[in-house]
Amino acid sequence: MEMMPSLERELNDMREYYESGKTKQASWRESQLKGLRRFLMEKQEHIMNALMQDLGKHQLEAFRDEIGTLIKTLNLALKSLKAWMSGKKAQLPQIALLTSAEIVSEPLGLVLIVSSWNFPFGLSLEPLIGAVAAGNVAILKPSELSPASSSLLSTLTTYLDNKAIKVIQGGPEETQQLLEQRWDKIFFTGSASVGRIVMSAAVKHLTPVTLELGGKCPAVVDSLSSSWDIEVAVKRIIVGKFGTCAGQACIAIDYVLVEKKYCSKLVELMKVWIKKMFGENPQHSKTITKIVNKHHFSRLNNLLTDKMVKESVVYGGSMDEENLFIEPTILVDPPLEAAIMSEEIFGPLLPIITVEKIEDSIKFISSRPKPLALYVFSRNKTLERRMVSETSSGSLTFNDAIVQYAADTLPFGGVGESGFGMYHGKFSFDTFSHQKAIVRRSFLTDFWFRYPPWTLNKLQLLEVSYNYDYLGLLLVMLGLKRSSKRLFANHI
Repeated sequence: MEMMPSLERELNDMREYYESGKTKQASWRESQLKGLRRFLMEKQEHIMNALMQDLGKHQLEAFRDEIGTLIKTLNLALKSLKAWMSGKKAQLPQIALLTSAEIVSEPLGLVLIVSSWNFPFGLSLEPLIGAVAAGNVAILKPSELSPASSSLLSTLTTYLDNKAIKVIQGGPEETQQLLEQRWDKIFFTGSASVGRIVMSAAVKHLTPVTLELGGKCPAVVDSLSSSWDIEVAVKRIIVGKFGTCAGQACIAIDYVLVEKKYCSKLVELMKVWIKKMFGENPQHSKTITKIVNKHHFSRLNNLLTDKMVKESVVYGGSMDEENLFIEPTILVDPPLEAAIMSEEIFGPLLPIITVEKIEDSIKFISSRPKPLALYVFSRNKTLERRMVSETSSGSLTFNDAIVQYAADTLPFGGVGESGFGMYHGKFSFDTFSHQKAIVRRSFLTDFWFRYPPWTLNKLQLLEVSYNYDYLGLLLVMLGLKRSSKRLFANHI
């Protein structure tokens, strides 16, 4: 699909198609979800090759984090679609005689999905599943930083209704042209800086926006006494950092907080498991994703140029610019004012910050912008309760990392600077739907006391009605109860 001047005409055609009512039909929605599933099944090898080409992502990692989770989501959506679409009865007070109400989900209309490069299929199709299930027409704009994946995504329309769903490739210029159009919803995944641009563009038409951003996601590691517990925690931390697109993920662990006395034990065990998982030479093992491009490689390299930051490296640190590979790297207590501790790292560099007491981590986390995810490894129930009540984050996971992303029954989204809005499972459907309230009243009964002219008796009736005081209503109607609000008596 070409951009301007044909874009406006294409969008008008899509709006007309939406107005025809075709996309609101359950059969249409089901056929599109099946088309998406067929795309994933038939193109599985192509998807893995594209992810290897763009990111050096291992086939198993590609299935675990993108293909497998998407098929799971589609199976859920197909199984649950009719239930999601059906209206929900709303409970009304008994005083509302001969009145019924329900809440009906209706599609928003024409939606724009702008996705990111680090999980180019997952972050494109997960929201698209919700948009389609909700009955919208949609344009998907994948990231130009993962060109092989973007090109493959452009073939989606051969599996779907191309009058309702289109894919536009291109860079910042094309994205800007898209943002200038009128949409009924914009769903964006990416950096906070681009998120601000998206929000600014949405203001013109008062377009509702969902922003899936990121931030610095901490992992708090308590002084675990069991060797089994600490070993499991370390494995989950290593995968939650280095084994998730080499840390290039919005929910990847950004840094670790641990008690000073426990730090050396944690670091030594991390070194052991990095070698067990990724081999003596991680680059040759082909199990760690490469850095997406030279710009991001340079950005990560610059995080280590500070002399005191470089001195804090206790493991790894080697870089291969030609092949865009950075070895898993651990740092202990880099300066807190350094860029590595103020910016989202988004790469395989893991700072470990020591505290005197693990409870001090609560203040440390709360004094910084709210993260998209917070991970706490502990058996201390008091610490768990304090983490729940005294910190704020998009999600809080105890004794694991990343797994919350795969849970369809949980909302996925940020808070504060890590974004707003939510999706996954039914939450995706709701994100792309309007919850319309429907009330049906009978002509047979009426609340005569809601109409002027006003009398003290009508005030009394309104007073007991709003308190759902059915006995009081009867007593007022029989003249056996009077209002205590004498203040109004002089005005009625």
